[in-house]
Amino acid sequence: MSLKETSPEQQLHLAALQGNLEQLKKVLESGKVHVDCKDKEGTTPLILASANNHLDCVKELLKQGADPSARRLTGTCALFFAAQGGFLDLVKELLDKGAPVDLPSYDGGTPLFVACQCNHIEVVEELINHGADIHVQMVDGASPIFIAAQNGHMKMLKFLLSNGAQPNMTRKDGASPLWISSQMGHVDIVKELLKAGAEVDIPREDGATPLFKASHKGHGDVVKALLKYKPSLQVLQNGETALHASALFGHLHVVRELVEGGTDIKIKNKDGQTAADLAREAGFDHIYFYLENPDGKATSA
Repeated sequence: MSLKETSPEQQLHLAALQGNLEQLKKVLESGKVHVDCKDKEGTTPLILASANNHLDCVKELLKQGADPSARRLTGTCALFFAAQGGFLDLVKELLDKGAPVDLPSYDGGTPLFVACQCNHIEVVEELINHGADIHVQMVDGASPIFIAAQNGHMKMLKFLLSNGAQPNMTRKDGASPLWISSQMGHVDIVKELLKAGAEVDIPREDGATPLFKASHKGHGDVVKALLKYKPSLQVLQNGETALHASALFGHLHVVRELVEGGTDIKIKNKDGQTAADLAREAGFDHIYFYLENPDGKATSA
């Protein structure tokens, strides 16, 4: 299909998508199309130009009356895509022309949230300077500091903390920034959160604590960092201990850290089994023998 055969709406969308300012002006000046015409997904030319970092087209569309608060069917807007892409000049232009700073998608994602997720710290700073809510949460409860912790964005995490982000803000399932960074093995993030006052034993709804998840995943450096803050070494709400988790999944280095950190090797889970029992059942005989003889003395199997 040639350009002449397409509708004015399609021509305007294509010009915005490609950053073709001359064509964009030509279509708009024809008077045959509305500046905020939408496709089947609810996407406007302004959203397309913003998502693809076409600043000149964005300026022209705004000049001709484009609505910066227009949303796609998902609830996403032009500022959302500019923030997600890290397009600082575009973000500034949209904000200066009245784009709502905290307009969320329908799953709760705001421009600030996606900028944190994608590690665009200059964009985050600009949004916060325009009043963005640093404590905004997704439908599932995830917050900007949670997503920064999950992705291991240290500079972003420090910036958010310095601007008042709460280290213990949890998702709806109870997972905290410390919990998710422990699971992911981001030891520097774990240390920073602990230093900022993160509670070491906040459990997810299934009872798993940060120490349990780090032990389960075999993140020995994270386990070592958590142990300095005296986490629970006892049976948790899920009926297991961190030692059971590390033994069951074959993480001898973590088992050693936990034992040296004071864990009772004879403690039993909800089923009456010790960590050594689980290790042997799972075929990790080296862990079984270590737990039976943590001091390294000879013994029979």
